[in-house]
Amino acid sequence: MDRALVVIDEMESSDELLREAGELAAGAGASLVIFSPLSEDAYEEDASVLSEIEAVERTSFDKNPEHLARSAADQAASEQLDDLDVEYETRGTIVDSGERATAIVEAATATECDYVFLIGKRRSPTGKAIFGETAQDVLLNFDGRVVVTME
Repeated sequence: MDRALVVIDEMESSDELLREAGELAAGAGASLVIFSPLSEDAYEEDASVLSEIEAVERTSFDKNPEHLARSAADQAASEQLDDLDVEYETRGTIVDSGERATAIVEAATATECDYVFLIGKRRSPTGKAIFGETAQDVLLNFDGRVVVTME
């Protein structure tokens, strides 16, 4: 492993995934790209909350979509990786729900990652479909290795 993309979201399991990927990268001398593909709905919710805070505190925040998505990656990285000897960069983007896998593969390819770490979601209560749609699409379309942790 030379460089890995770690896909995060608002779930606590993302913190665990990021920490594990960071420990593996530190041990292998690899670097990480922490990627936050924020949904349009999540962006609108975050921007709305920031607007309310602005009104109350009479201040202003950068509500640029890319900035908000990236700030989630920045925060997760500082919480989970600061005590590890691992180089990382953060990226974020706003994606439509059906384009999440495409955004992940494009980000991994653009940053020359050879690994992708992400969280999969079971599609059936019996677990017959092992991965969710996003994880499956990344597995099928990314040329490197994909590590999926189930939520």
